[in-house]
Amino acid sequence: MDLKQKLFKFVGGRILKTGLAAFITAWICDALGLPVLFAVITAIVTVEPTASDSIKKGIVRFPAAAIGAGFAMIFESFLHQSPFTYALAATLTLIACHKLHLDSGMLVATLTAVAMVPDATGDHMTTFVLRLSTTLIGIVVSTAVNYFVMPPKFHSMINQSVEGLYHSAGDLLDQIMKDLPHARKQNMVYQRVSRELQRTYQLIEYQREEWKYRRHSMQEVRSFSVILKKLEYMQKILYHLGNMLFVDTKKGFDEGDYETIIDAGCSISKAFHDPTNQIGEEHLLKIEKLDQLFHELDDTRTISSTSRHHFDDKMIIIFELLSLNDVLDDLYMLEQKELRHYRRSPHHDAEV
Repeated sequence: MDLKQKLFKFVGGRILKTGLAAFITAWICDALGLPVLFAVITAIVTVEPTASDSIKKGIVRFPAAAIGAGFAMIFESFLHQSPFTYALAATLTLIACHKLHLDSGMLVATLTAVAMVPDATGDHMTTFVLRLSTTLIGIVVSTAVNYFVMPPKFHSMINQSVEGLYHSAGDLLDQIMKDLPHARKQNMVYQRVSRELQRTYQLIEYQREEWKYRRHSMQEVRSFSVILKKLEYMQKILYHLGNMLFVDTKKGFDEGDYETIIDAGCSISKAFHDPTNQIGEEHLLKIEKLDQLFHELDDTRTISSTSRHHFDDKMIIIFELLSLNDVLDDLYMLEQKELRHYRRSPHHDAEV
């Protein structure tokens, strides 16, 4: 890893772009003889995760800032620089932006309103135009920097996140198999993995937005669809793991059945750590034994007169493990299908 990559990883692309936007904005305002402070603040708060967000929100933020500036001038002319001026300007700016569906511009509009009050001396129209000019410079610079400088590479981030999700799912299943009585601990891990899944879907949305403004190859689109399919499988995995969280694997199990269940569960857990590898014979034998146990229990199952439950803990955990193995099989088939595709068309780079 070279120095540039190390710096990017340590600081972060968005932080570097924010600093660059602040520098360029200050330089432009200084060259034009305009006030620097608020233009720089605007540039800082308008750097978004994607260029798409910067463009769409930038269009909203300028009219919102004009509303804030207008309220600031109106109330300053009647109440001067009193606490009521700040409060009314900020409050009415927020209300107006919300009613006009300019919610993305609320922060910039409110900052504009309150920052203009102490500067509203002399000709109010001149102050109004001056403030909007500096606001516009900050918005345009931050949008341009976000689009042209260090464009975000969400695809690699998404791939890493998906790989981490499957690894975490394997760890959670291993904990459930070996240490279930501490259900609170596993529940915390489950919640963390669920949050990470939602974060990955957010990155997916960012990537979709970026593609509206940037060229991308058909291969990237296909790879993206595979990632989406993997995330669908991960949702199924989390569903089954959630059902297993509070099932006691150590209660009412005879030693032979318990060993069969634990062996199969640990084998599935190991497979989730590296789902691209071919499923071995040893794993298939363990799943076959688990499947036989499930059918044996199903044939002898009776509903107790003291319970309305149709499945006991043993049946539930076996069913969920078999369901997890089905997802593992689907995932492996997906990987093999993609591998065959790459071998047939290694140079599929047409842009869309």
